[in-house]
Amino acid sequence: MASANVRIGQQALTVLDVAFRVPCIFIIDAIFNSYYDPGSGWAGTAGKILIRVMGIVVSSVVLVLSQKALFKFYTLFFAVLLGVVAVLINYYAISHIDFYSAYYKAALGVRLVPRNGPTLWLGMAVVQLLFGMGYVVLLNIQSVFAALVVLDVMIPLWGLIIELPVDVRQLVAVASGLALALNTAVCLALKLKWFYYSCRYVYLLVRHMYRIYGLQLLVEDTWKRIHFPDVLRVFWLTRMTAQAIILVYVVKVVRHESGEHSYLTSDVFWDLFSNLIISGCDSTLTVLGMSAVISSIAHYLGLSILAFIGSTEEEDKRLGFVAPVLFFILALQTGLSGLDPEERLVRLSRNMCLLLTAILHFIHGMTDPVLMSLSASHVSSFRRHFPVLLVSLCLFVLPVVLSYTLWHRYALNTWLFAVTAFCVELCLKVVVSLTVYALFMVDGYYNVLWEKLDDYVYCVRSTGNVIEFVFGVIMFGNGAYTMMFEAGSKIRACMMCLHAYFNIYLQAKNGWKTFINRRTAVKKINSLPEVKGGQLRDIEDVCAICYQEFATSARITPCQHYFHALCLRKWLYIQDTCPMCHQKVYIEEEARDRVPFNNNGYVAPGGDLGQFAEPGGAEAAAAAGMLLVVCLLFC
Repeated sequence: MASANVRIGQQALTVLDVAFRVPCIFIIDAIFNSYYDPGSGWAGTAGKILIRVMGIVVSSVVLVLSQKALFKFYTLFFAVLLGVVAVLINYYAISHIDFYSAYYKAALGVRLVPRNGPTLWLGMAVVQLLFGMGYVVLLNIQSVFAALVVLDVMIPLWGLIIELPVDVRQLVAVASGLALALNTAVCLALKLKWFYYSCRYVYLLVRHMYRIYGLQLLVEDTWKRIHFPDVLRVFWLTRMTAQAIILVYVVKVVRHESGEHSYLTSDVFWDLFSNLIISGCDSTLTVLGMSAVISSIAHYLGLSILAFIGSTEEEDKRLGFVAPVLFFILALQTGLSGLDPEERLVRLSRNMCLLLTAILHFIHGMTDPVLMSLSASHVSSFRRHFPVLLVSLCLFVLPVVLSYTLWHRYALNTWLFAVTAFCVELCLKVVVSLTVYALFMVDGYYNVLWEKLDDYVYCVRSTGNVIEFVFGVIMFGNGAYTMMFEAGSKIRACMMCLHAYFNIYLQAKNGWKTFINRRTAVKKINSLPEVKGGQLRDIEDVCAICYQEFATSARITPCQHYFHALCLRKWLYIQDTCPMCHQKVYIEEEARDRVPFNNNGYVAPGGDLGQFAEPGGAEAAAAAGMLLVVCLLFC
């Protein structure tokens, strides 16, 4: 029970921590989005710039404060706010309210019940008393001075009872406010020592972390400590909610004045939604906020899919990081926040289509290992296979539906070409995965060693990878055309360079390396003698790699150990030694007159190597034919 209470308390502190940091984002966003007239003279311009800079600096400092310092800051802020409100209430009540014939209206125009003088004075006294006590508690003022502060707040109201002249009452209210302001200034001045040591502590801590861990870890630690994604998320949702309420109220008033009662039609709803989305990405901070919301949605989507397909891989939980980063990069690359409203909506919808295809690609990366694991391990439960197959089917259908819809709504351009290419590439990946899955399932169904299985899987994957590589080259050309003739930018140029290096050069290099390793392994296998027929039955042993009997043939290493050709070839992909004795497997072809031994040292009868059938040229011919297909392979 105690641990549950502690956990609830920590969660409440986290919620307050996030809530107290959100106003800083609002202030910074308002400063960046505000407009000032540069024609007001150099003094006015300098003053406005100074105010802007000070606002940004103060908001940034408050944003990165520690939790304890943040709560202390807001304690002082709320105390000052209560004092200001109390002074304003006193001055307004003294100057503008007739306590003996008063009707009051609420903010929305609702007329409250009229009150007589004593009742209204008593209500004002209770409110001011509460404000004064809150001011005293927040500033932690001692008892004697606390009573004086509360009395100072209440003095202007006593002028109503004794019916002082208006000028005198106003003078009393101003004097009361000055006294409260002086007390506030003294209290804040006494806190300057705490403020100085807090700033010094933060500075020393930051310098220490920077020297030991570097800038990257310092930024990561600050990012996590202030819960920056949550702050951005709350900022964006709060901003959108406030704007939605204002827009709905305005639409209601306008349509009510025009005599229309059904104000929330489909067209009106679409206009409201469009205006909200347009205003939701009108600055860099709002784009960051939208990215944080997308991160949350993608994170829970990824977790749901992982739970549905039964995967436990930690690396597959990165969808909540990949999706927002990609969205933010697309927004920067296209200059989303600086576009006109209508153009911004179009660009945002295009970026969302690209983001959707990227998310589908990532989901395929999550499902493919599970699909291969189920097929290779020969799991027979239909309940384990069905979720993965269903997700794979959706990954094939959704790109087709998306491409079909876009082609029927838009004319061909570079953006539509890119989305279509990504969709076709995803469909190709799904087909390759399902084909390999089917091959492994067939192999498990017949329960015999299928020596050509590895070749078939390699051919299927190589074909898919070559086509994907071609798509990568085509997309590079599409990006180059866009940069030169449509919308060139430094960010787009950087993205193209990264794409050329990671998705073209490195993939081709790794693919070629894979092909060379495979061709070398096949060459080594073909150089080894092969045992077939009756001599194979006389071995009476199993393959030391897969522990299965030799059904059709076996290969003999120079150290006289027997293995399946397929098993030994997979081993040679990793290292060039015998699995049993770790001697070199590949030796240049020369006359060998050695007696073959099995894995247990048994001498096969009639063991002259000249009696063994030399390997046929089928595998070598197949490997040579595949060279033309996989020379640009990337894996």
